[in-house]
Amino acid sequence: MKLGGERESSNVEDRRGAGIGRGGLAIGGGLGTLAIAVIAMLFGVDPSQFINPTPDGGPGQGAPTQQAPPQNDEMSQFVRRVLGSTETTWGEIFSRNGSSYREPKLVLFSGLVQSACGRADASVGPFYCPGDEKVYIDLSFYDDLRSRFRAPGDFAQAYVIAHEVGHHVQNLVGTSDKVTAMQQRASERQANQLSVMLELQADCYAGVWGYYAQRRGVLEMGDLEEALGAASAIGDDRLQREAQGRVVPDSFTHGSSEQRMRWFKQGFDTGDMRRCDTFNSR
Repeated sequence: MKLGGERESSNVEDRRGAGIGRGGLAIGGGLGTLAIAVIAMLFGVDPSQFINPTPDGGPGQGAPTQQAPPQNDEMSQFVRRVLGSTETTWGEIFSRNGSSYREPKLVLFSGLVQSACGRADASVGPFYCPGDEKVYIDLSFYDDLRSRFRAPGDFAQAYVIAHEVGHHVQNLVGTSDKVTAMQQRASERQANQLSVMLELQADCYAGVWGYYAQRRGVLEMGDLEEALGAASAIGDDRLQREAQGRVVPDSFTHGSSEQRMRWFKQGFDTGDMRRCDTFNSR
């Protein structure tokens, strides 16, 4: 990627190095190690399923004990430029549709983090919390993306951020609330299907960002293949096969490798968020 022409976002909070007291993450309820391993491979996961909330997103017992000074290393600069690029893209799209884009915050953390959705650790992967409209990412996930998931490359890393920003767009336009309401009235199988549709739409929105990034000259040869490789690596079918040796489609929550690649490509090829209607596709 050639990000030199993209501005650095001012909406990044660098909390790396901030300590979290004891009593932070509570993972339990019979959730086995295997399930945790699979969930950790999926970014975009709803953190409220695995984190220990505190009232009003308050600090509670596990609050940060110290705040590290802002860091300006190469990776934080990369994140700021990618986020700035998404702000440019979605700001223009919302403006053309007669509305304004409310930019999300992005929080860099290491180990444990406090969000309005509760406390979470790095094992949940990157996530978006609608309660505070923030994207959370422990940059160690990029090491896993490269080595564990065999999906290297800077555009693969950017895709992760763009996907989470896609969830923010869904939150702004009301899609997330509608899906949550439908899930509360649905069976487990139907709720999973709705989750898949939501995740695939976020993939498509990430592709829409990629379309405009390409038009601005950000992409280089091979970048698209990097994003498609990342989308394939985190498909439910591939992750389930690797973790448990079999695939259970009714339990999918994010979509198959083929679906994730296809919907990212749909957004990337069209640049039109209206073509990302995963809920009414056949």
